[in-house]
Amino acid sequence: MSDTHFGTEDPSVVEALVSLVAAQRPGLVVLSGDVTQRARRGQFEAAQRFLDRLGLPTLVVAGNHDIPLFNLVARWRSPYAGFRRAFGDGLEPVHRAPGLHVVGVDSTTPWRHKDGELDAATIRRACERLEASEPGVVRVVVMHHPLLAITDSDLANLAHGHREALGAFRDCGVDLLLGGHIHLPYVRQAPGPALDPERPLWIVQAGTAVSRRTRDGHPNSVHIVRYDAERCRVVVVEQWDHDASEGRFTLVRCVPMTRDRNARGSLGGATAADV
Repeated sequence: MSDTHFGTEDPSVVEALVSLVAAQRPGLVVLSGDVTQRARRGQFEAAQRFLDRLGLPTLVVAGNHDIPLFNLVARWRSPYAGFRRAFGDGLEPVHRAPGLHVVGVDSTTPWRHKDGELDAATIRRACERLEASEPGVVRVVVMHHPLLAITDSDLANLAHGHREALGAFRDCGVDLLLGGHIHLPYVRQAPGPALDPERPLWIVQAGTAVSRRTRDGHPNSVHIVRYDAERCRVVVVEQWDHDASEGRFTLVRCVPMTRDRNARGSLGGATAADV
């Protein structure tokens, strides 16, 4: 999930998402930034309460909204104080489980109002962590800002250094890149040759999970990634949208992780399609 923007959350959508997580019981809950709307203490506390209700392991990275905007003193002297108070000191958290290695990457910069940035040191640090994982595990990178745009209007939202980062992640065998920021859900294979042609890099961009700040008619949504721990393979990425008329999240799309991104199939009653 991404872009919860606590401070602008819809309480009914929050409850529906709590119900979805309780029903699905994922092994890890990932929140890829913009946890809050304005990085205020009460908003971070609301996010903490929400995640505590889920009662599951979590991995959270910061977004540009999680740095104070109007409090300039805090923005320059301690931009991540609120985030660290809520989620710990680490801005680049790591999660390991059988067949899985997830690495958080901080794409935010206090000196940029909205844009993200990945410098060479940040990219290298993430790749070194992933390369230290066991051979064959599913490798996942989580960051806030996108590295790929599928609409011209989102070109300006790409993280600075996106070309270098995308190439490096592809070369170090990343399987999934999870992001947010643009409130537009989609799944795409990354362009360019993969380290292993049988395991291309897939980019999974989440919409906004619970905020009223939805985009272009896209409802609140989250993704569920299902993987085979024994075979160390991602099986499918599911998109679940909030249906306001039913008051719950419903499965609307499944994307199988095959070499051919235009593959068609079905799972759980939803037609698989390139998003």
